Amino acid sequence: MRRYELMLVLRPDLADDKVQAALERTARAIAAGGGQIVKQAPWGRRRLAYPIDHHREGSYYVILFEAPPTAIAELERGLLISEEVLRHLVTHVERPLKASRGRDADADADVEVGPPPAEDEEIEDDVEMIDESETEEAPAAID
Repeated sequence: MRRYELMLVLRPDLADDKVQAALERTARAIAAGGGQIVKQAPWGRRRLAYPIDHHREGSYYVILFEAPPTAIAELERGLLISEEVLRHLVTHVERPLKASRGRDADADADVEVGPPPAEDEEIEDDVEMIDESETEEAPAAID
């Protein structure tokens, strides 16, 4: 299964129960396609760059999920006909490669290896760490 990120922009005038219903419907569509949700994060209400259906604001939600590539078309079809969704975007997320020990040298031939860290230096992972105290202008990433 591949990892995907779904950005939803919902109508700002929706009641909380309608928003939850739209998110649950999206989660069911992902599960029906053989996928599973990894993480879901509300980004809040934000101003749009241009009016969409006479709305100047939208409620943003980001859903990180894993699904087979065949399930994406059915998910997008459901999002296109939904009246609650102003816009959506599904993107494929590349997972960072982690070097594993015990593999042969041919498999690691294309991996760049830097100099070893000094003894007083901390060893950092290849994963970018994001500060959780980011402002609302730049919300924290979910992965």
